[in-house]
Amino acid sequence: MKTTLASLISPFSPEDFFKAYESNEPFVVHGLNSSIKELTELPFFNSLEALLNSWPKDIQAHLPDVRDEASSIDTTAKDAQKLFDNKMGLLFNHADTISPILTKWVHELRMDLGLSALTNARCLMYATPANAGTAPHFDQNINFVLQLSGTKNWWIAPNTSVQNPITRHTMGLPTDPELTSYSREEMPTEMPEGLTPITLKAGSMLFVPRGSWHSTYAESDALSLNFTFTAPTWLDLFSAAIRGRLAQSPDWRETAMFNNPEDAADKFEMLLAELAHDIPHWRARDIIDATEA
Repeated sequence: MKTTLASLISPFSPEDFFKAYESNEPFVVHGLNSSIKELTELPFFNSLEALLNSWPKDIQAHLPDVRDEASSIDTTAKDAQKLFDNKMGLLFNHADTISPILTKWVHELRMDLGLSALTNARCLMYATPANAGTAPHFDQNINFVLQLSGTKNWWIAPNTSVQNPITRHTMGLPTDPELTSYSREEMPTEMPEGLTPITLKAGSMLFVPRGSWHSTYAESDALSLNFTFTAPTWLDLFSAAIRGRLAQSPDWRETAMFNNPEDAADKFEMLLAELAHDIPHWRARDIIDATEA
């Protein structure tokens, strides 16, 4: 029986995929059919109308000023069709919560990828009206895009401004302060050189590398399913471990007071000295075992 990853990349092998993954390059497959039948036979994937009739939660509509989730409103399934007809893209968050099949796929795919148990793994659905799309941006997460209907053009470019971003960014908007702190150069104002154009039709699957610039344009009304993984970094694992460790100490849990700055600095120095003595005894395997249990 095929693994979930193999079903999404057929006829390619997992080795082919991981070669692209490790090089941070897009990976595209066309003509998927029988291997994704379990997904395409879900009744709410038949049309936008069917999806709206089945959707129990709010829907995010992307406003035309930015064409991105950075400028959006929440709406109901009842009103979403009107916004879509006015050329606003729709985002259906956590689609896995309405389908055991989607829950199974997103869980198995996370396992196939070897991502941490602390990963925020979810399914998103995008409805894009004809002659509309998304503004150039990059994401901090890992995305598999399965085109269910319609034709959608993608442009993907390498990100020379920042490697391994931990927040998303939309071109032309203010940069997050933390993102700015580790960016190697200013963010571009137009899509960088080295664009890879990709056209997705029903049955196409695109892996979008983490941090890559990308923008889209739908030639016709289009519906797509994303498997999205916001996985913890080594930074996140260490931060979780150190917080868990220090939370056991009443001294570290003490309120930080600065009415006497010199005393505050001395107190903090003492705590840091204790930590410096403790950390050499930490072992990576112990942390991993704790987070992945």
